[in-house]
Amino acid sequence: MQVRQVVSSYSVVQSHNSKEAGIWVTYKDGIYDITDFMIGHPGGDKILLAAGSSVEPFWDLYAIHRSPEVYEILESLRIGNLHPEDKVARPAVNPNDPYKHDPARHPALKVNSAKPFNAEAPGSLLADNFITPNDLFFVRNHLPVPKVDPKKFRLQVGGKQFALEDLKQKFKQHSVIATVQCAGNRRSELSKLKAVNGLSWSHAAISNAEWTGVLLSDLLTSAGINGEDYKHCILQGLDTDGEGNPYEASIPMETASDPKKEAIVAFEMNGQELPLDHGFPLRVIVPGTVGARQVKWVKMISASQEESYSHWQRKDYMLFSPSTGHDTADYDKAVAIQEYPTQSAICEPRNGATIEGSEVTLRGYAWSGGGRGIMRVEVTPDGGKTWYEADMHGDEQQKRHQQWAWVLWEVAVPVPDGASDMSIACRAIDSSHNSQPEKLESVWNIRGLINNAWHHINLKVDNED
Repeated sequence: MQVRQVVSSYSVVQSHNSKEAGIWVTYKDGIYDITDFMIGHPGGDKILLAAGSSVEPFWDLYAIHRSPEVYEILESLRIGNLHPEDKVARPAVNPNDPYKHDPARHPALKVNSAKPFNAEAPGSLLADNFITPNDLFFVRNHLPVPKVDPKKFRLQVGGKQFALEDLKQKFKQHSVIATVQCAGNRRSELSKLKAVNGLSWSHAAISNAEWTGVLLSDLLTSAGINGEDYKHCILQGLDTDGEGNPYEASIPMETASDPKKEAIVAFEMNGQELPLDHGFPLRVIVPGTVGARQVKWVKMISASQEESYSHWQRKDYMLFSPSTGHDTADYDKAVAIQEYPTQSAICEPRNGATIEGSEVTLRGYAWSGGGRGIMRVEVTPDGGKTWYEADMHGDEQQKRHQQWAWVLWEVAVPVPDGASDMSIACRAIDSSHNSQPEKLESVWNIRGLINNAWHHINLKVDNED
């Protein structure tokens, strides 16, 4: 086809990032105007995530784009080429910056903190894949990403050391599909009630992956550690603060030493080498447990009669009553969070979206810690008077009380005649018949942790023919 114009500045493309200015994207060296194509795009307005930038990172998330027909459609929208010398400016790296080893990240991630890096995927993308693509898996870093030489790396377990290749070749490999959820997931909702401390996570600080590695119980046995002799398993990472203090946490030894709990030291994520942001070369995966205990860049595993004395185990990741303030919180008496309670959220439509038609289709996720499977997900459009049960799909191979992975769900709800808006909420019930509490007020706490109240969205209704 004949290209209508040549754009030499990437900044020109970046300025076309709205419906008013026109939606332009790049693919390799081409520039494409997709403004009109958006109307019939099968993926809806998700294509807006690439507005004014490269579409390639987003295409890589969906295999459907890798076909001659799709490339032909894209080429028909081509309006020009990027100049060969036109590049996006990259900031200079400060050699003294402790974050200089941090990797590049996917542009779709919503950044809650740049240093240390903490980000989540747009909620609308979360329910698209039962297995979350590595690039969209939420990132929770407490400290800078460490630089590791995998050939020199050694994992200390009790009094023994293991090279990375030892783990891969001398132990039986074990894979588990498990969801990881940050304790602060959905904190932003709590902060609207009253100020809380912590990153302002939306409802996407949760993701699901297949992890491959070595059972933690096998490593403990190989190191001569008898789980019955200890109460806690200490997990220490390579990531350190400015004073050299490493991130550290602990889990109950009965969890670490029981092969049925399927805790592993992982070196692969979704069939690929563990990414830097997710703990390369090794991270601990403790299915059903809060993300803060699943230590990344793990370098040392030990047994103890006491919990870890780290800040993150003794002075953080604990729940307090809604009536407890910072001046009355007693961390010495509080209990460290381990298993996560029942959780669910609506991913599509997004909060504040405008809908049309006689019904609205909702999609989301549900999960419960401790291996408790989800029995039911329900949605209400009228504050709990009427409930619609959702269809669910997940990992059918996992047992009901060893369901480490989330379920994704979908349900169609009728739109009331003449309605101009709708308020919709969801809740999940797990295999122990635990249900999410209704009100945010009942779960509010000073740290904004474990918000598992009903998840609400508000929608506008377009009644025009």
